[in-house]
Parts: sequence; structure tokens; C-alpha cells
Amino acid sequence: MPEVTTPAHKDGDFFVDYEEKLFEDVQAKDGEKALVTFHTVAFEGSIGFVNMLQATRLQRKGYETSILLYGPGVTLGLQRGYPTIGAEAFPGHQNFTNQLKKFMSEGGKVYSCRFALQALYGHGEPALIEGIIPVNPLDVLDLKLLHQRENAFVIDTWTV
Repeated sequence: MPEVTTPAHKDGDFFVDYEEKLFEDVQAKDGEKALVTFHTVAFEGSIGFVNMLQATRLQRKGYETSILLYGPGVTLGLQRGYPTIGAEAFPGHQNFTNQLKKFMSEGGKVYSCRFALQALYGHGEPALIEGIIPVNPLDVLDLKLLHQRENAFVIDTWTV
């Protein structure tokens, strides 16, 4: 068997070049908006958390950014914890809550569809993380249309 002569990688090493950036760092122009929609179940994949990070990044780039939780996406905005609300049952258990709170504290708006909240998932408005704005199911489409009308950047994500 050939001898391995390459030193082993260790904590702090890089596998890729994070310094090279090919594209300009785009910042929002005055009045530009963004909307990130979530139709995904909490803890069933990474896309919900990734989109929260994208929404936060858009907000920090100067876009007036909103998040829309609808369908199973409303589960991302529910208070959770074990054994008590807010307690972390396992590492990462409060990722969604913490990221949504951070997003809202930086000026982002989060909307949650009342139909999905009650009719589909059996929760009431008090179950939402503080600061999330419950909306009529008819507002889901209108929120998207208003953002389209304003030429907003939109990220739509569906998982089933």
C-alpha cells in the first residue's frame, strides 16, 4: 500500500478558498424590497433554516424584507421547547425561533397564515413567536402580488 505523505487536515484548515469573490456585493437601492416564502415543515429539512439565513442577509443588504409562513411553513413560527417553552431539548432545537427573533429585531417582518395555523395544524395565534403577524389566508396571494407589483426580489420555497 502506498505511503500517505500529505499531512492530515486539522481544525481551522480550509478545504476551499473563501476569500475569492467573483461577483459584486449587491446592496439594495432605496426602497427595494424582498419577500421569502416558506411552505415547508419545521425540522423536515434544511431549507426553512437556510431561507431564514437568506432573509436575514437580504435585510442586512438593505432590502425591506418580509417572510411569509404558510401551509406547513407556519410550523417554523411556533413557540416550542422541552420541558418548557424556550428550553432547548437538543442542540439546534431553537434555531428557527432564534433566527426569526433575530430577523425581526433587525427590522424584518414575519407573517403567518391563520388558515394553516388553525385549520391544518391546530394552533392558535398565541402559539406564534412574539412579533409574528397573523394574516388572513386571502392575504397570502395579495402579499405576493404586492411584492411583485413593487418589483421585489422573491424567493419562493416549497417542500412536500
